[in-house]
Parts: sequence; C-alpha cells; structure tokens
Amino acid sequence: MCGRLESNTNSSKSLRVYAVTNAPQFSRDSLTPPTSTDSPNPFPLRMKSPAKAGVGGAFVPLLPEIEPPESPVPIGASFSSAVFNISTSIVGAGIMSIPATLRVLGVGPAFLVLAAVAFLCDASVEFLMRYTAAGDSPADASYSGVMAESFGRVGSVGLQICVALTNLGALIMYLIIIGDVLSGNRSEGTVHVGVLQEWFGEDWWTVRSSAIAITVVAVMLPLVLLRRVDSLRFTSAVSIFVAVVFVFISSGMAVYALFHGTIQTPRLLPDFTHQSFFELFTAVPVIVVAFTFHFNVHPIRAEMSCVSDMTLAVRASLLLCSVIYATVGLSGYLLFGDETMSDVLSNFDRSLTSPLLDDVVRLSYALHLVFVFPLIFYSLRLNIDELLFPKARLLLVADTSRFLGLTALLLAFIYLAAMVIPNIWVVFQFAGSTTAVCLSLIFPGAIVLRDVHGICKRKDKVLAGIMITIAVISSCIAIYSDFRSLFEEKCSTLSHLKKLFMFRLGQFFYYFKSSILINNFLNENYCTKKLF
Repeated sequence: MCGRLESNTNSSKSLRVYAVTNAPQFSRDSLTPPTSTDSPNPFPLRMKSPAKAGVGGAFVPLLPEIEPPESPVPIGASFSSAVFNISTSIVGAGIMSIPATLRVLGVGPAFLVLAAVAFLCDASVEFLMRYTAAGDSPADASYSGVMAESFGRVGSVGLQICVALTNLGALIMYLIIIGDVLSGNRSEGTVHVGVLQEWFGEDWWTVRSSAIAITVVAVMLPLVLLRRVDSLRFTSAVSIFVAVVFVFISSGMAVYALFHGTIQTPRLLPDFTHQSFFELFTAVPVIVVAFTFHFNVHPIRAEMSCVSDMTLAVRASLLLCSVIYATVGLSGYLLFGDETMSDVLSNFDRSLTSPLLDDVVRLSYALHLVFVFPLIFYSLRLNIDELLFPKARLLLVADTSRFLGLTALLLAFIYLAAMVIPNIWVVFQFAGSTTAVCLSLIFPGAIVLRDVHGICKRKDKVLAGIMITIAVISSCIAIYSDFRSLFEEKCSTLSHLKKLFMFRLGQFFYYFKSSILINNFLNENYCTKKLF
C-alpha cells in the first residue's frame, strides 16, 4: 500500500495523514487510539475521527493528530530584583569605614575617590559582561569561566581563591560587628556595652558567643539554605530599606548637631601635620572593598529574565550606593570629626544625641548585615564547591548532601573564626589591598588586555591598563603603609615593654637592696642589745 502525506496548512500545531482513495475500509469502532506506551512521543495525542471530504469516504487516519503542549512561560528575576541584590552585595560592612576615609583624605578627595572607584567598577563589570556574552561554552557564563577562557586553569583557581578569601573575611567581619552591636566589646581599653546588655543586663544569652549563635541559627541559617539568588530579593529589599533608614537617621543626627553647634568644621583637604603622604593611600583599598561585588554579577545575571538589562541594573545600583556612601560618610564625619574611628559604629556608642537613636542606628546596621550575609554566603559556597569538586556531575543546588554539608561546614568555620578573632580591621585593610583589588580591577583589566575574542577597542585596552596601574600602585603603597604602621606599633610596644621591664627590674633591685639594708640594721640592733 502506498500512501500520500497531506499537510494541514490551516493549523501549525497539527499533522494529519490520510489514506489514499483505494485504502481498505475499516469501521470506526475498530480503531483503538494508541496508548502512551505505543509511542515514545511525550506530547498528548488526539485522534481525528472524521476524514476530509473528498477522500473516498475513508475515515481512517494513519497517524493521530499531534498537539504539543504550550511552551512554559519563562520565569526570571526582574530588573528591580537585580538592583536590590546588587546593591545589597555592594553595601556591606564597608559603609562603616567611609566616614574614616573622609577623616583621612578630607571631604573633597574622598568624594573624588568614591566617584572614580564607582566608574572603574562599572567599566570592569561591563568588560566582564562583554566577554561573557562572547563565550562559546556554558562555562563562560561565570566569572571563573571567563578567567579560565583567558588564562586557563590557573586563572580560574586564582579567581576562586580570591573570591573565597574576600567573602570569608567579609562574613567573619559581619559576625564580629553583629556581636559588637548585640553584646559589646572592649576596644583600646574602652568598654562598649551591647544593646542586649543595656536592655536585659548580663545573662547567658546576652553574652557574645550565645547572641551570635542564636542569630546564626535562627535568622541566617534559613536564608542560606535557599538555593536561588532570586529567592533573596525580599531580604535584599529589606536590607536596602534598612540602609536607607540608617542614612536618614545619621543625616538627621548630623543636621541636629549642626543647628546646635556641636560639630567640627570638616576638612576639605587632607591634614599632613598628623599623617604622612603614604597614609592617604590606605583609604583607597577601603573604598575598593566597599564597591567589590563582582563575584555576584554572574549568578544574578543568570537568573534575569532579560540579561541585556544587567548593565543598566549595575549602573543603577552603583549610583544608589554611591549616594548612600557619600551621605553616611559626610554625616559620620560631621558628627565625630577627627575622632571618627575606623568603625564609626563605635562612635555611635557614645554620641551626643539620645540613647534611643544610638540604639536604632546600631540595630539597623546589624539588621542590614544580617540580610547581606546570605547573599555573600551564596557566592562563597559556590566558589568553594568549584574548588573542592571541579568535576562534579551534578550542580551544587541539585546535590542535597553536598549543599547541606558545605553550608554547615562554612557556617561553623565562620562562627568559630568570629569567636577567636577579636578585631579584623587590619586584616580587612590587607584584604582590600590584595584580593578585593584583584576581583574588582586587576582581573577584569587583565581579561581585556588578553582579549582572546578580539572584541575590544584600543580605548578599552587603555582604560584596562590605567585600571591595573592604579590598582597595583595604590595597593603596594597601602600595603607598605600598613606594614610600616604595624612595625612602628610593634616597636613602640617593644620599647614600652623594655621600659616597663627596666622599671620593674629597678624596683626589684631597690627592694632587694632595701631589704638587705633593713636586715643589716636589724642585725646590728640585735647585736647591740646583746652586748649591753
């Protein structure tokens, strides 16, 4: 039997095959629709009973009508979700160091550095997005994939190590600052009482170890168990809202102090009478760390419904965070002047306004860090998984045992490190001079100079070269200044210990000599009494 195919041009969803006019006659009742096991086709099947008119009265279709199901509507993250997540990645603990940069650099240079770093970060993200789109394999849709494409396995591993160290240090610092807010600490001989101890006094659950443990288990653990970045969009929105509240409160306190004449006149330029020229460069890594968010760009981009909006979302986030940084920095510097500490939160412990506002400022900042924590933790867990299991068949989110095991180990390590390390500001400065600068400026610039796809123009390579040069020079000077400060502090400590030792030694010899003289005097008196 020979057959003829006849396509139905009226419907793109149906394929109808009819018998030729000489086909044998069958009754309708003898037709049995094929079951799901008769055909490997997963689409639902529908039988067409009546044959077309003019086909010899045959009612027998050789094949059933096939109607594929409607394609599912793609669900992705929105533009606002991306802005919230990127902004949350940017505004972390670095916001508390911005007032100190104004104290070191002065208002004018500090704002210029803020604008320059924001511009360079925008350019570096644009470079990363360009090479991600030019990649041929799915592995290129990540920061480590782009580095591997340009520099091989060494580049990918180097990036993952930098991301892990940067994020690990940031998360440890988050827990330390949250502990300072809730339970207080002793800094430079000054006692800073925590909010819980102010309200409820000394108890087992208000001490540092218990307060941080309760916060990690009750608040952070449910958030870090979420397997999609877009699931954190609501906490990211709350985090940004809390940061804005912090900005408004600190600005209001600064305006209040301004009207009451309790602020100092801010310096527009740096003061070289109390610091050297090289110490100015220590503020640059702090600002670079404050704008380091590149490790979360690709995960957020991968979940967007329209990836072309990523560049606009990054620019909107950078603009929002720059305004927040400038406002917080100026407000903190106006409130505390040259007494502004590296962690301005310590200054709010004893500000000149009401204690209630002080507590609101500290708690809002702690709540902000609590909601930033899971977003940074997501990137850390992903990079550690790529380092430890580079050949895993399943993705991390699909392997439940690997996902839960890494989550538990990382949380336990971060908690123990936060308990052991009392102050990590020096470590934070060194991280800002090394790993964070590599992630933000050096690696994207190196990718452009390598240009494996040949898609960059001359001006892009010039900008990449300037980016790397500024990063290397400022980082080297900052590291030198940090080592010099540590060495001078160590020498000062050793000199103080030497003087203290000599003083104690002199006291010992004085008391020893005095005891001998007293003993001789007593012996002479005893002998004199015996003679008489």
